[in-house]
Amino acid sequence: MKKLLAAVAASLLMATASAQTVPAPSIAAKSWLLLDATSGQVIAAQEPHTRIEPASLTKVMTAYVTFAALRDKKLTLDTMVNVSTRAWKVDPSSSKMFIDPKTPVSVNDLLHGLMIQSGNDAAVALAEAVAGDEGTFVTLMNRESERLGMKNTRWANPHGLPDANNYSTASDLSIMAASVIRDFPEFYKIDSIKQFTYNKITQQNRNRLLWLDPTVDGMKTGHTSSSGYSMIASARRPNGNAGQRRLISVVLGTTSDAVRTQESQKLLNWGFQNFDTVKLYSKGQAVATPDVWKGSASTVKIGFTRDILVTVPKGVAGKMKPVLERKDPLVAPLARNSQVGTLKMMVDGKPLIALPVVALDEVQEAGIFGRAWDAMRLWMQ
Repeated sequence: MKKLLAAVAASLLMATASAQTVPAPSIAAKSWLLLDATSGQVIAAQEPHTRIEPASLTKVMTAYVTFAALRDKKLTLDTMVNVSTRAWKVDPSSSKMFIDPKTPVSVNDLLHGLMIQSGNDAAVALAEAVAGDEGTFVTLMNRESERLGMKNTRWANPHGLPDANNYSTASDLSIMAASVIRDFPEFYKIDSIKQFTYNKITQQNRNRLLWLDPTVDGMKTGHTSSSGYSMIASARRPNGNAGQRRLISVVLGTTSDAVRTQESQKLLNWGFQNFDTVKLYSKGQAVATPDVWKGSASTVKIGFTRDILVTVPKGVAGKMKPVLERKDPLVAPLARNSQVGTLKMMVDGKPLIALPVVALDEVQEAGIFGRAWDAMRLWMQ
């Protein structure tokens, strides 16, 4: 199944290159990427696999690991955390939520301090609450990143303060962002809160797009003198008659807060204005019912194990035509979800996307006489 999903993902990436008829905007950043989270398709990118310093974007993975601990009931939002001296003393010149060793703080407040106020002290306190110490928590961060497919990422701490062993890429950060929204939508809502008050100190969310664009609902900013100004932003807007569509932009290494805000907005607007996301097939929908030889059933339904959506330039969707290529003859036994062909979506005679088609049901071998009869029929063809 993992190989099949990887094949689907690869084919969607292939569609990006073949469908790219709209010039990408000029983005003033070291690297950037625009992901359609609805289809899972990268629309455009520049230097997406270049290693960068993620700075406070690191905190998104800190939040992800904490969300997983909440899901697994290792702690609750109301769990009170004793603030260690280590958390309290984290780089005093950096962003903090101003927790105090004299006052226990709830996990809920720490998460707000982490994602809204970008508190480095909150990051350390959460790491210690989830795993006992920072080192063990960082191991969990790296384990989760590997599981999610972030192949060019390494975490060295939970806050993103400069460390040569703390690095990522635009591509990996887009995977991380999409994973948070997909796996923990109830906690992702924290990212849209514009300000948070703790210890009688009110701080605003550093994501300026929350004030400028009502469709933006997250996610995180980052900055150090060495990394420049970076931002992961996400927005949902109507997608014609197909409900809502979500885009995620990753803009890394700009020269100022204003520039990262401006370039992120530019990238999101470009994606929404120039592309559509269309649903081609539903999970379990039969695209054909071909004959099966030597099987306990004479036919099998074939299709996809997930909804198939694709992002294409505006005006292209109506031109797409499906061409099914099967691995005939189909001979039992056929395992459920085994690939039996490829569906190509053609535009003007050229393949836009190629998708693996699978058997939606298992077909076992027929009895000895059934197999013998079909063997003779195949021989006569």
